[in-house]
Amino acid sequence: MTVHLEVADGVGTIRLDRPPMNALDVATQDRLRELAEEVGRRDDVRAVVIWGGEKVFAAGADIKEMQAMDHAAMVVRSKALQDSFTAVARIPKPVVAAVTGYALGGGCELALCADFRIAADNAKLGQPEILLGLIPGAGGTQRLARLVGPAKAKDLIFTGRHVKAAEALTLGLVDRVVPADEVYAQAHAWAARLASGPALALRAAKESVDAGLETDIDTGLTVERTWFAGLFATEDREIGMRSFVEDGPGKAKFL
Repeated sequence: MTVHLEVADGVGTIRLDRPPMNALDVATQDRLRELAEEVGRRDDVRAVVIWGGEKVFAAGADIKEMQAMDHAAMVVRSKALQDSFTAVARIPKPVVAAVTGYALGGGCELALCADFRIAADNAKLGQPEILLGLIPGAGGTQRLARLVGPAKAKDLIFTGRHVKAAEALTLGLVDRVVPADEVYAQAHAWAARLASGPALALRAAKESVDAGLETDIDTGLTVERTWFAGLFATEDREIGMRSFVEDGPGKAKFL
């Protein structure tokens, strides 16, 4: 398998493992979708890390594989490609990308599917598809623009240039830059902290933010209101409020 899942202490690590550059071929894309759906279902996974290893996150699609596809083949495959990445974006739990080395093309698009991105100080990100006479096809034109704004997204997509970690942080493309040997540990710590939180409330928060970005504010407020009221029926809400009243804020131990 080119992608593995390891679960420990409530954190599921989806590990890309296709040396040397974790090129995202069709089999890897399909496996990503399978594992994203699996972690979404599993009760023992409460937060997720996406990790490519110590040297590289993912250097993009498998260009040799793509070169052999004609228009008809890509009409069929492009939907499956997007579905694989959308499955990651829609994991109903907190997801952090631990980015080392290159995260280019599909690798950058995969990082965009996470809720939070921790990058190594040696990381390089970008959408170089334009240099192949293409555009990003796994969500890059949409998720990148929503994350950093249309002008910055167009600069990266139009030029295909690589962005070093420091600039990626300034752009808002990543959320934290750390030494390369600390990336996975910090990503796991972020996920582990949230794994001990109220699972349904975290799901509600993620779905409310994500849904609100896709619609008008009135519809977004309706989504928020529905989730907010619904959480009053949960045990986590009872635990959190009781703990606040009896012991003060931030001391609740959720199931």
